[in-house]
Amino acid sequence: QVQLVESGGGLVQAGGSLRLSCAASGRTFSSYGMGWFRQAPGKEREFAAAISWSGGRTYYADSVKGRFTISRDNAKNTVYLQMNRLKPEDTAVYYCAASTYYSGSYSSEYHYWGQGTQVTVSS
Repeated sequence: QVQLVESGGGLVQAGGSLRLSCAASGRTFSSYGMGWFRQAPGKEREFAAAISWSGGRTYYADSVKGRFTISRDNAKNTVYLQMNRLKPEDTAVYYCAASTYYSGSYSSEYHYWGQGTQVTVSS
């Protein structure tokens, strides 16, 4: 069982930056693929970024590519999402997710989810 707790959300002006963190419990964090998803009001949850268990492979949605960077520190059981040049359309609840075998864009392949952290970008 893995528990995920996100932090770092908040209110920021367009063009600003935020760094989200996702702290995981459990001794096997380093074997999990990790992803960040987001859900805006009235919209379906969508993929933002993912990272393989080793950190050697990363994946991004086209909408965030070049602006967001996913990384992980297995020694700290934490995955990060650095978000730069934020836009109002990035406003959403951001969720961290973990998979025992997958690191990609399909939310159905993730087994564990955090409660989410709100990111609001003002224009």
